[in-house]
Amino acid sequence: MNYYVFTDGASKGNPGQASVGAVCFLNEVPDLNEFKRGYNPVFSISESIGYKTNNEAEYHSLLFALEKLFEKQIKEAQIFMDSELVVKQLNGQYKVKNENLKTLWLRVNELARKGKFVFRHVPREKNSIADYLANLAFKS
Repeated sequence: MNYYVFTDGASKGNPGQASVGAVCFLNEVPDLNEFKRGYNPVFSISESIGYKTNNEAEYHSLLFALEKLFEKQIKEAQIFMDSELVVKQLNGQYKVKNENLKTLWLRVNELARKGKFVFRHVPREKNSIADYLANLAFKS
């Protein structure tokens, strides 16, 4: 089985009010219109998370997704994000210098080591469902 997870964090003001969006699909990935028409994902997340920077929100979206994957006993997935910084930090290409991000990076790595997860960067337009879910949380 192939699980595809898309995550996104948003911050209005950076720092500012922040939210996360995440969605998991099995075997195929619909487009945003199919999703809005009622496509049934394995899970979706759309939550406000308080006052954060955009990068902190990106990490939190990933944490929410990893926790949900383990809750559903899914221990292998490809995880896609449009944050090149976070993906490169997770893949060891960039150092994590910010202390707040370092704490989040450690938490993500601790969870990720319990399974087989691949972190991939995608352009923003390929992450439209997670972006939609993150922004939807601002309207709730």
